[in-house]
Amino acid sequence: MRKFLAAGLLGLSSLALAACDAAVEERQRGTGEGTIDLAEFPDRPYWGDTHLHTDVSFDAYGFGNRLGGEEALKFAKGEEVTSSTGIKAKLSRPLDFLVIADHSDGMGSLRRLAEAPRLLLRDPTMRRWHDMLNEGPLESSRATTEIISAAAAGTIPEQMRPGDSAGSKTGELWAAHLDLLDRYNQPGKFTALAGFEYSLVPDGNNLHRVVMFRDGSDRTGQVIPFPSQKTKVEDLWDYMEAYERTTGGQVLAMPHNSNLSNGRMFQMTLADGSPMTVEYASRRARHEPVVEATQIKGDSESHPFLSPNDEFAGFGDAGWEVGNLDVTEKTTPEMRGGNYVREALKRGLSLEQQLGVNPYAFGLIGATDSHTSLAIAEEANFFGKNSGTEPSNRERAVEPQNQGLREGRFGWNNLAGAYAAAWARGNTRAEIFDAFKRREVYATTGPRMVVRVFGGFDFSDGDWAGDWVRAGYTRGVPMGGELVGRNKAPSFLISALKDPDGANLDRVQVVKGWVDASGKTQEQVYDVVWSDMDKRVKKGGKVPAVGDTVDRSKATYTNSIGTAELRSVWTDPDYRPGQRAFYYVRVLEIPTPRWPLYDAVRFGTKLPPEAMADAVAQERAYTSPIWLKPAPAQ
Repeated sequence: MRKFLAAGLLGLSSLALAACDAAVEERQRGTGEGTIDLAEFPDRPYWGDTHLHTDVSFDAYGFGNRLGGEEALKFAKGEEVTSSTGIKAKLSRPLDFLVIADHSDGMGSLRRLAEAPRLLLRDPTMRRWHDMLNEGPLESSRATTEIISAAAAGTIPEQMRPGDSAGSKTGELWAAHLDLLDRYNQPGKFTALAGFEYSLVPDGNNLHRVVMFRDGSDRTGQVIPFPSQKTKVEDLWDYMEAYERTTGGQVLAMPHNSNLSNGRMFQMTLADGSPMTVEYASRRARHEPVVEATQIKGDSESHPFLSPNDEFAGFGDAGWEVGNLDVTEKTTPEMRGGNYVREALKRGLSLEQQLGVNPYAFGLIGATDSHTSLAIAEEANFFGKNSGTEPSNRERAVEPQNQGLREGRFGWNNLAGAYAAAWARGNTRAEIFDAFKRREVYATTGPRMVVRVFGGFDFSDGDWAGDWVRAGYTRGVPMGGELVGRNKAPSFLISALKDPDGANLDRVQVVKGWVDASGKTQEQVYDVVWSDMDKRVKKGGKVPAVGDTVDRSKATYTNSIGTAELRSVWTDPDYRPGQRAFYYVRVLEIPTPRWPLYDAVRFGTKLPPEAMADAVAQERAYTSPIWLKPAPAQ
């Protein structure tokens, strides 16, 4: 979305810090939580969505969402709710945590317009929009498109322009929302985190960030969400630094949909084309430890143009790689390097070699970006990106995306979404946030496979016979960590378990990026362990395809291929002393149906050939990298 109505920033006030942590029983400082028992080490992945929109978001309401934060929290906890189009909705399994990340710009403005007494609306344009918003999803969508265009052109009616009243209204909504989060937050059972979306989109190029707070309402209530209109990302970092300095709280930001930035998200320079600076790189590294690598609007891990030797690159690219967010500018090949996460990780190594700081040393997560208040990423239970594409619309897979900003993209181009998994010692605000901060998190495209990786220098197969998790933490580092080189090849403990309710696993891969002796960045994808290794022998350096059990006529599959568990100790065979590198793990499932195929069978919809070609996919997980750094000079 190009521009939103802006909200102001309230002043900050001081707050005394809460009690210090104890060793195992931790006081969740500033989170509004009491004392709970925590595990010695992170003991399991906690599943959540950090990017969900409710009816408070300008676009979500405009495109038909009538569910608020309470319904969103109930749904995430596993309760059944009724969707905006009247359909019963329930997750197959509840989530462990949720961030409702409504757009900071124009927060609640369309809902207020729709609910305003018509007699008090003096402007005829506003009266017409009021009527359209109340006529139904189609007219509401048209009104929203008009309003977005008017905001972009600067012709919005005076009563809807930014001002003190907009900030006041945002403050009221924010305070009520924080109270709601505190009520639904249950340490040890369910974590409700405060957040918002900063929707910076210069010239249609997506530079959005989701902002997530560690703290409870006593701290987060001292600010309101920061607007993106007429700002730059450095202004967001100023806001974050002021919040932390004044309240003693903590906050981080997560870029998303870099695939729609036309190269702007991960530039080698500053936005104006001048050389990258140490200050910029340091601030970005500090405030943005995690990137949203996969979600409904496409997957941003890599692209076949950038990774031509990777047959699994390009997942979820269909329809999205053609242009920026609103397709006002086509994407050219030279832009792609700044669009994709793997290339950004490589660029980060190069910039670190030049500056001493890596601005792109981030962990990887997934999220839904659902605008329905329903944090769902299940192929057979997909509720669409917006309420106009809920299952009540039987043609949703083949219709153009009717948002006025995304011409040329069709419903089937939407992915079902993705989730974040956080390795933590317990399910609390502090523990979940801290897992993100230290990058001990990973992304999946929806399934809940359990993936764990440790990096070190002396791991061996014998470690599996003992307490390998303790060995991983005491003799190495987990995903998101850093290894300092010993002029010795690093080794990795890698374990992957299938989603107990999902598909078997095909293979585990390690993706390595490094800077070679000439200063150029390189990459290599290694097949580490796979199902039926005795039968699927590498040919030409590649592991043969696992097979395909999907019945396209029924949208079913069987687990007669693949395996439930894969584990390995892998040592880098191509390590060179002094090498600067990163390693992350990619886990692939066997092929399974995507949501358009489920729809086609359920509703009798005929998918076009290009949609049928993309109707089956290998869902996957991406771990946060482990970085290898050269030994310091003596």
